[in-house]
Amino acid sequence: MKLSLRITIVFFVFITGFAHSADAQQKKKKPNIIFILTDDLGYGDLGAFYQQQRAEKKDKSEPWMFTPHLDQLAQEGAKFTHQYSPAPVCAPSRASLLSGHTQGHANVRNNQFDKALEDNYNMASVLKEAGYATAVIGKWGLQGSDLWEEGGDAWPAHPLNRGFDYFFGYMRHIDGHEHYPKESIYREVKEVWENKENIIDKLDKSYTTDLWTAVAKKWIVDHTQENSEDPFFIYLSYDTPHAVLELPTQPYPTGGGLNGGLQWTGKAGQVINTASGTPDSWTHPDYENARYDHDNNPNTPEVAWPEVYQRYATSVRRIDSGVGDLIRLLKDLNIDSNTLVVFTSDNGPSLESYLPEEYEPNYPTFFNSFGPFDGIKRDSWEGGLRVPSIAWWPSQIKEGNTIEEPSALYDWLPTFSEAAGLPAPARVDGVSLLPVLTDKREQKESLIYVEYFEGGKTPDFEKFSANHRNRKRNQMQMIRMGDYSGVRYDIKEHTDDFEIYDVVNDPQQINNLANADDMLALQQQMKDKVLQVRRTDTSANRPYDDELIPASVVKGKVQKGLNWKIYDGQFPWIPNTSSLNAVQEGTLEKGTDIPKVNKDQLIVYQGYIEIPKDGVYTFHLNNKGKTLVRLHQILLFDKDYAHEEIDEVQAMSINLKAGLHPFTFYNIPQNGNEELKLQWEGPGVEKSLIPAGVFRY
Repeated sequence: MKLSLRITIVFFVFITGFAHSADAQQKKKKPNIIFILTDDLGYGDLGAFYQQQRAEKKDKSEPWMFTPHLDQLAQEGAKFTHQYSPAPVCAPSRASLLSGHTQGHANVRNNQFDKALEDNYNMASVLKEAGYATAVIGKWGLQGSDLWEEGGDAWPAHPLNRGFDYFFGYMRHIDGHEHYPKESIYREVKEVWENKENIIDKLDKSYTTDLWTAVAKKWIVDHTQENSEDPFFIYLSYDTPHAVLELPTQPYPTGGGLNGGLQWTGKAGQVINTASGTPDSWTHPDYENARYDHDNNPNTPEVAWPEVYQRYATSVRRIDSGVGDLIRLLKDLNIDSNTLVVFTSDNGPSLESYLPEEYEPNYPTFFNSFGPFDGIKRDSWEGGLRVPSIAWWPSQIKEGNTIEEPSALYDWLPTFSEAAGLPAPARVDGVSLLPVLTDKREQKESLIYVEYFEGGKTPDFEKFSANHRNRKRNQMQMIRMGDYSGVRYDIKEHTDDFEIYDVVNDPQQINNLANADDMLALQQQMKDKVLQVRRTDTSANRPYDDELIPASVVKGKVQKGLNWKIYDGQFPWIPNTSSLNAVQEGTLEKGTDIPKVNKDQLIVYQGYIEIPKDGVYTFHLNNKGKTLVRLHQILLFDKDYAHEEIDEVQAMSINLKAGLHPFTFYNIPQNGNEELKLQWEGPGVEKSLIPAGVFRY
């Protein structure tokens, strides 16, 4: 068969299973994975990232906190000093983390708390496909509704419907504002769910940091004893130090691990061994009598830390103790060498305490929780987005590694997928971080992109640069390219310039370089790139939604046709092919044969599509198999997950400038002899099959 002027491609593939042979899978033991996410913990809150620097200065006007277990974790593993949250607030950040998408593609954006996480491949379902037992413990907030009369099967995005085998925790976002679910001081009604049963009646005096830690330990022990050969994945989602700055009931239990530390007793009324004493009563002794130079005058007496800061420091320290307890457990069970532990936060530090008004919640400035940056939660400055991330995997990650390459939380899904022996779904925006963690091959560049809307203004902190104080937020956007971060606040239209900062040499973003002559090209690249990596979402409108997406500047000569590659494998999804080796490849030109595809193969066409005129183009896809199409980095079509339930005919309208647009077309047909049709219509173009003459390579 020859390539005609209109493309009609016939494939012969039947798909089952996953990518890599079973023999190869058995030869490599998959690591257990524990992903620990804190709520509103700042980059500067950890000793290894910033607090140790404060302590070394011995300036009593600049108090400091201690995080000894997390510092040890960083010393024994790797710390990421340039890792970003996908959004500066929790719901969109967590949705992007789990889906592997930037905020340009995630279905939860802005402040859409309790919106259902989309029913598609995510961190849990991917690892479940790889043979993992999966559990989420702690805060969820992506279930699909915050209505109190709902529950159990009523939530469409219950964790059990999103790839998790086990759930224990807060379902609703607002529940996570309270850290004693039964003795609530913030809201009367609280619910804690074990799978689909509300067990709040059993949880007297249960401080959530302790509760989640104890449940995680119990689940690991039970799983290890019952399924010692099967790997596990835990998403441990703490709801602290955010919101009500409540204190534990008592000191952290001595020891740790299998026989010490936090333990689950299971007794109603005292389900954990710290569910006794008085709720909200115990301050860590390192802070209870701490004093500081409040007026920066060594000749005047030092004064005690205000109570709100004692509370915050105790909350952070409790998380630190819980992580140390978990690491001790892994060692006691002799599974530490083959367990990958990641610790991080969902966004920058918040200016909230949810305590009575007399508690001034300015702990970000008391401890410089934002680290060397400006910005807090809800800001698109570095302080609102840069998060303290640590990765620990004794058998694979060398000790004391500091990773300066930019990355984002949505990179962890493809990282875990590769660690489990599977290529990540091609729909994922993130890239695997295994190369930089294990130093085994060149690291692929991560896409750092954020968009977010928030009313109000930035805080008027004296420690912040004057150009960052009392700024209207509204529509915000951030993109990082190399050492430079482009930031826009209060965006009115797409022509608004980015402020450009060298965040490597100017982490506080004091010197805006946007007006420099040598930044003009970068300014345009940023404006173009932010349109080429996202698709519009009618639930989160942006002032640049209707802009024409610019064509690419292509260096070198292009020719008519497309490059193609064929990959062997039994794929459960359309895979990202960056780590796969093609078994065949070639170029599809006029007069050449359509490549023949055998059973259990994927074919990928790549090149450019030439758009003849500026305007709105609608593309139509008609097929029964699995297909994914990207234009630039935009997901034009995603007909992969549950593809049998998706209509055969799909349409997508997109605004395009005339010129060459990068085009990648993945396909795994449902069965042989499937005719696949890709059509378009636009300015001067009636609905028709896309002619072969507009494709370039």
